[in-house]
Amino acid sequence: MAYDLEEQEQLAELKAWWAKYGNFILTVITLVLLGFAAYNGWQWYQREQAGKAAGVYGQLEKAIAARDADKAGALAEMLTSQYSGTAYASMAALQVARVQAEAGKADRARESLQWVIDKSGQAELKAIAQVRLAGVLLDEKKYDEALKLLGGDVPAAQAVEFADRRGDVFAAQKKYAEAAAAYKDALARADAQHPLRQLIQLKLDALPASGS
Repeated sequence: MAYDLEEQEQLAELKAWWAKYGNFILTVITLVLLGFAAYNGWQWYQREQAGKAAGVYGQLEKAIAARDADKAGALAEMLTSQYSGTAYASMAALQVARVQAEAGKADRARESLQWVIDKSGQAELKAIAQVRLAGVLLDEKKYDEALKLLGGDVPAAQAVEFADRRGDVFAAQKKYAEAAAAYKDALARADAQHPLRQLIQLKLDALPASGS
């Protein structure tokens, strides 16, 4: 069927418009589709990695329950090297650090905790690692390093633990006034149900009278 003059003009305008913008529009559509496919692919990859990491973490928990420090260390290393982007890697490093410290492997425990501090994408887990590493340094009498680790901005969820650990370091240095201030700060931040509240109070009460 022949087009009338108006339809022919509209068709000509459409052809001209497509000739000018068609390639650009196709490019944009292609980029959007590729981006969507890449996003879905990344989401699938993340789920797959998390699933595999969960399986390894389950083995780690069994090794820890069996007090097999060597196997636990190997599994934690697998998680931190192959599945470092998952939360399981950070949790594994925290778990194995405790086992390593109990086994007298303080250097390995430091490495595990430092990994969490440097690599974890979870702020809460990093903060837990800082408190625990400060405890390792305290045992080694590296007081300045411990206090440096406990300085700076403190996550609200771990504020009690940070203040309590500072009190421990100051008490070990026989800086009783500073220790008392830190313990009081911890108590002020801890609600009545906080699991550390009673212990912090005991430590504060045990300080020499001049420090409390």
